[in-house]
Amino acid sequence: MTSRFDLLDRVPNLKLVLKSRLFQPVLQLITLFVFTLAILAGLFGTSAGSRNFGIVFVWIVWWALLITILVPFLGRAWCTICPIPAPGEWLQRRGIIQRTPGRLRTQRRRWPRRLKNMWLQNFGFLGVATFSAIILTRPQISAWVLLGFMMAAVILSVIYDNRVFCRYVCPVGGFIGLYSMMSPLELRVRDCKTCQDHTAKDCVVGNANGYGCPWLVYPGKLARNTYCGLCFECLKTCPKDNITLSLRPFGSDLLVGKERRLDEAYKAFIMLGCALAYSVVLLGPWGWIKNWANIETIFHWGLYAIGLWMFTLVLLPGLFWLASALARLVANQQSSQGTLFISYAYTLVPLGLAAWIAFSLGFVLTNGSYALAVISDPFGWGWNLFGTADIPWTPLGASLTGWLQTGVLIVGLLFAIQIAFRIARQHSSQHRQAFVAMLPIASFLAMMTFTFLCLYLG
Repeated sequence: MTSRFDLLDRVPNLKLVLKSRLFQPVLQLITLFVFTLAILAGLFGTSAGSRNFGIVFVWIVWWALLITILVPFLGRAWCTICPIPAPGEWLQRRGIIQRTPGRLRTQRRRWPRRLKNMWLQNFGFLGVATFSAIILTRPQISAWVLLGFMMAAVILSVIYDNRVFCRYVCPVGGFIGLYSMMSPLELRVRDCKTCQDHTAKDCVVGNANGYGCPWLVYPGKLARNTYCGLCFECLKTCPKDNITLSLRPFGSDLLVGKERRLDEAYKAFIMLGCALAYSVVLLGPWGWIKNWANIETIFHWGLYAIGLWMFTLVLLPGLFWLASALARLVANQQSSQGTLFISYAYTLVPLGLAAWIAFSLGFVLTNGSYALAVISDPFGWGWNLFGTADIPWTPLGASLTGWLQTGVLIVGLLFAIQIAFRIARQHSSQHRQAFVAMLPIASFLAMMTFTFLCLYLG
């Protein structure tokens, strides 16, 4: 049993703060203000992306905070404060702060059983990635995408109970869920037997203190971070004081074998492939690829889109299938090829997260100084609210960026190899057998790391 550090017991007043009904709505109102400003700046501000609040603070500042700090260390903490589902959820509840009596106000439709997975999120993220070059540089398009996300969340909140959009649709929520398995922060129950014996299941149906889990999760069986949005409604409703928030070793969820799934495995391939694609398009020296991604012509963009989808959905999984088949063959593992393919795919989670951090470092250190000017002139209308509008663009740490990216990728590779061995051990009777099985997987991981290093270091 891995040791845990119970934050609710050891951090004074933390439980009181998290149980307050003010905690989440106040933070959501703050992020909703920033989100609304980003949309308005995109729609009505300057068309120059580097001078527009919507582009700079969403795709540079927010993205850097999300991928380098929030997800690796705090898991789904962004989902706690995300403004996108907030209006729809408040509409369901007929209130913002206080627990309103009665059932949620929706049409009470059932979400299709076939869509209770990550596939919509997978294709949604890949769809956004296909248009990423224009979404990340053209303020109006970026604003319409963000507004579209919010409208989709509101519409689904009118039709279905709880956060169906967050759980099954949101492209951002999908990859946050996947990479939150790396986080050292977890919400769990202290004692599963207490949950089994408590038949009322307040955490699911709600009570006077809070709502039933908006994420459609039963805390008593929660074993991974993937689908827990850290809304803390279960903490508010649990009459047995059986919910805890703890620190644990990084990547603990990757070793939970009973819930591994093909849709999550493909999310890992999509995220790793898109990290490479973003790096090539936005940081690479090949101008013609950037032109194709920017829809220079429909024909060339079509070639780029087909290449991206084939790379992430066919080539990467195909090569990994061969690696997992070779691992099974050389180690004589008894598990089925499909089971091993899915299990070993979770080794791509630490490597993929490292790849996104490395990409973000290069992108943010190069473009982050735009934020200083934009905060004083969010619409590009010539304002100078805080006296920083005239600060020039200044790339940071140009001589160190490559070393930082290399360090992050090497750490990700070593962690991924360690996870590969531990997963192999779950399917092997002996340590030697697991070590032999790990070698083809480690070779694939090393090949991908080398590809990123060649791109970043030239």
